[in-house]
Amino acid sequence: MKKILALLLLLPLLFACTPEKVVAELDSHAHGIHDHDRCNMCGMMITKYPGPKGQLQLNNVEANPSFCSTRDMFSFLLQPENARQVNQVWVHDMAATSWEDPQDEFFIDGKTATYVYGTSKKAVMGPAVASFSTPEAAEKFAEEYGGAVLEFDEITIELLGEGMGHH
Repeated sequence: MKKILALLLLLPLLFACTPEKVVAELDSHAHGIHDHDRCNMCGMMITKYPGPKGQLQLNNVEANPSFCSTRDMFSFLLQPENARQVNQVWVHDMAATSWEDPQDEFFIDGKTATYVYGTSKKAVMGPAVASFSTPEAAEKFAEEYGGAVLEFDEITIELLGEGMGHH
């Protein structure tokens, strides 16, 4: 009887790790972007174009939306109805991967990344929003290719709208 009682007391501990916590743990990193994946914003094939890509984790959405450019990701992310749904942001660290073919193992936390906007480097859908893991890497890139070095919170819809005439 004591063994049964002890097991009953331990039973709630077995379920302490709720499925939500398990899912959140599994999804705390970006997923790979595959050759046939399309941009959540514009519908274009993501891997067909150069430059940094982006991916988001949204509340109550199983699949992480992916974007052909960090610019499209920000255009989606900065819409008020989407902003409050975003849990996590990932972007490529362009100091660690090729501009022509960014690799998914170099996804970094987009909220702590440093960005270069208005660079001469071409990406899809207008001016690139180049992403870097350190301010030093962003500054070095800006010296070489031009552009303004910005933090995550400094990228706005107004800023992105200014460059839309350059397709």
